[in-house]
Amino acid sequence: MAERLNRRSAARAVVSLLAALAASVLGAAPLIAADPITIGFGMALTGPLAANGKMSLLAMKIWEEDVNAKGGLLGRPVKLIYYDDQSNPSTVPGIYTKLLDVDKVDFAVSPYASTQIAPAMPIMMAKKRLFVSLFGTGINDEFNYDKYFSMLPTGPTPKPTFTKGYFRVALAQNPKPQTIAIAAADAEFGRNACDGARENAQKAAMKIVYDKTYPPNTTDFAPIVRAIQASNPDLVVICSYPLDSIGMVKAINEIGFKPKMLGGAMVGLQASVFKTQLGPLLNGIVNYETWIPASTLQFPGSMDLLKKYQARAAAEGVDPLGYYMPVWAYAYLQVASGRRIECCWSSFRTSRATASTSFATSRPR
Repeated sequence: MAERLNRRSAARAVVSLLAALAASVLGAAPLIAADPITIGFGMALTGPLAANGKMSLLAMKIWEEDVNAKGGLLGRPVKLIYYDDQSNPSTVPGIYTKLLDVDKVDFAVSPYASTQIAPAMPIMMAKKRLFVSLFGTGINDEFNYDKYFSMLPTGPTPKPTFTKGYFRVALAQNPKPQTIAIAAADAEFGRNACDGARENAQKAAMKIVYDKTYPPNTTDFAPIVRAIQASNPDLVVICSYPLDSIGMVKAINEIGFKPKMLGGAMVGLQASVFKTQLGPLLNGIVNYETWIPASTLQFPGSMDLLKKYQARAAAEGVDPLGYYMPVWAYAYLQVASGRRIECCWSSFRTSRATASTSFATSRPR
């Protein structure tokens, strides 16, 4: 009898413990409810990627405020913890180690940009943590991490999709272009985007007459442009980051290089600061945008976000329009937090089911 009572008591204790745990996870305990759910990340707030990083951060702050105004997540407020990665990939491992081991954030999301996401991957994988990224082009092709998700407008095949629109426009020309030059910054985004451009060119049966990378710290682009010009291509695809993009545009105009089409995957030209700086030098460049306020892209909440963003842009010192990154930065926190809630709820249901099984097997026969 004593053994039966002990089993019953133990089973009840397990169920009570799990119920208390569930209450804390779901925000039912008043003391726990005061503790915020922390979301950590690095973000480019200085350096070449800062124009896009800063507009992303403002959208993320607006998300934080919107969520807390509605009662938080799981009955708890949310709090963003972030550090400037200085647009420098070498700072990223230290930032994510600190976020996970020192700050002990509840979950971490990625920095902006492929070059910043890639060095965070080994840290997140070693910790077996869920990782939602912001604009990581083809990053998981190498890592194949099953807890990785990407907020990216180019879908499940980001490498070729990135320049798919460029090739669609090019191939609509009559006569159709026959040759192409491909130039890429020797970094994650440049290599991956140009892998996709190469794939698109091959599918279109185009001859690649120039295909080279350049160091990310290149400052003089005139020799590169002249070498491309010497190959006499119909099309030119450039897969570059902001400073490269600016340098390429200036060199192209100074040399007077005019192929049938040029552009494709030039990051940075979407930001107002660079559009203003380059002005008419951008005429003739065929490049991409990820979001503009067209009627077909005005999904529920997008214009409300832009209204809030633009009202604060001047005071925050960020892009005044915010057409490039904010909708995606806001959305990736929505996805990340939703995934986190799903994981917590799934864990609770699994624990509850285990408790029921333990209780059933512990009952006296």
